[in-house]
Amino acid sequence: MPLSQIDPQNYHQQLDDKQREMQQLFADHYHGEFDVFASKPLHYRMRAEFRVWHAEDDLFYVMFRQDDPKTPHRIDHFPVANETINRLMPALLAAVKPHEILRRKLFQVEFLSATSGECVVSLIYHKPLDDHWKEAAEQLAKGLGIHLIGRSRKQKIIIGQDFVTETLLVGNKQYRYQQIENSFTQPNHDVCEAMVNWACQQSVNSRGDLLELYCGNGNFTLPLARHFQRVLATEISKTSVRSALHNAEQNGVKNLQILRMSSEEFTQAWNGDREFRRLDGIDLQQYQLQTLFVDPPRAGLDEGTTELAKRFAKILYISCNPQTLARDVAALSHSHKVTRMALFDQFPYTHHAECGAVLELI
Repeated sequence: MPLSQIDPQNYHQQLDDKQREMQQLFADHYHGEFDVFASKPLHYRMRAEFRVWHAEDDLFYVMFRQDDPKTPHRIDHFPVANETINRLMPALLAAVKPHEILRRKLFQVEFLSATSGECVVSLIYHKPLDDHWKEAAEQLAKGLGIHLIGRSRKQKIIIGQDFVTETLLVGNKQYRYQQIENSFTQPNHDVCEAMVNWACQQSVNSRGDLLELYCGNGNFTLPLARHFQRVLATEISKTSVRSALHNAEQNGVKNLQILRMSSEEFTQAWNGDREFRRLDGIDLQQYQLQTLFVDPPRAGLDEGTTELAKRFAKILYISCNPQTLARDVAALSHSHKVTRMALFDQFPYTHHAECGAVLELI
């Protein structure tokens, strides 16, 4: 995203344009109004990453445009990132520039922050990291008041901790989430909070149990659990499963079972096509699964998961790719109708749009 495109004065016009595009995209299957959730025009991103450019004695951040991947563009400030990241960006470079051990072969810097001001900064190198680096990094972390990660080939050195704790207010309850460096988290806190609240509003007075595929660290899972008797959730990433289990315990969610499985594997297990040791002691047939919640990768649902979805009375679908959502809605149109849709503007000033859809059995 070129910084020249960031124009808070025109933000709502851009959002209106996105809404019109979404209404056109889904016109064959949905004729109602979209629930639209705007972002803050500035300082909305909770994470950011930059390449580090070395030019003689100078050191600065750069980014590359998708349409010009070979030309570095210097970044001295990044107004879409939150205040914590913008404060740390120059302070970090100022501390690293004169320090040969920290500076040499530094390749990339990544920031992961929370609304509390807590931040994990990852320094990625093209060199092995030794005890001298660790000693210097400890002083850097102390001086900036951050957690620091050093990464190199087959190395990860943690100064402090490798996660931040984020809070979402959902309904009248606050949820605390462990968000680990180098794992997926929603980048726009306020819009993420709106998405979770919207999903929960669509789940009020639900019957039976919930199946969630692609549950991540439990971002949606934990608040949704309040609206169902039991929740069965799947996630393939070991790191995310550990965080989801930790977050469930920290938030007192007890009606939740998390399985480390892909959506394809769960479909095979549910159909009885394949047995998994990971399901030892779990009887899937005891669940009264009536609602399906999915927040898949950009590729959307695979064919087997689409067939699985057709068995559910209600489908809640959050999508980071409207094109694959439209494809999946079309594939489900013979069994389900779309009863509500939402637009969540996670990424202002870009063509990206996050959508929510409620599909109910015809």
